[in-house]
Amino acid sequence: MASTNSWTLELESKVSAPRKFRAIAMDWHTLAPKLAPHIVESAHHVEGDGGVGSVRHYNCGSAIPFNVMKKKVEFLDVDKCECRYTLECDGVETSTWSIKMKPTANGGSVAKVECTSKGVQDNDMMLKAKDSAAEMFKNVEAYLIANPDAYN
Repeated sequence: MASTNSWTLELESKVSAPRKFRAIAMDWHTLAPKLAPHIVESAHHVEGDGGVGSVRHYNCGSAIPFNVMKKKVEFLDVDKCECRYTLECDGVETSTWSIKMKPTANGGSVAKVECTSKGVQDNDMMLKAKDSAAEMFKNVEAYLIANPDAYN
């Protein structure tokens, strides 16, 4: 019987919350194939303009335990650097992700990522998703540090 699993990540960054949020939440479909093709090989819009209700299709790379996923934006507050979306993918009934980025006193940020998935066929799948999310955030941080004018 499939179960419900959840995990939480809290990741500190030297990059400001607004820059990191724009890169991670608003433009990941563009950055991911460049920065982490083993996670996302390609992505494209299915519907919407990137706001609430928008859907994107992702072709996944070898680091992800499924071949394709669709991501639908359920909540988006760019000013507060918060979003929530649902994923449809192989082996998972539903998966809800929440991202909140808060500024830190040193000009950086802390990202809190929460994921709850129902109908998980394989618990190892959840561990791979968590590891890929952590890697994604680190890759974006490195990109933004190397490109200080990006996403300002």
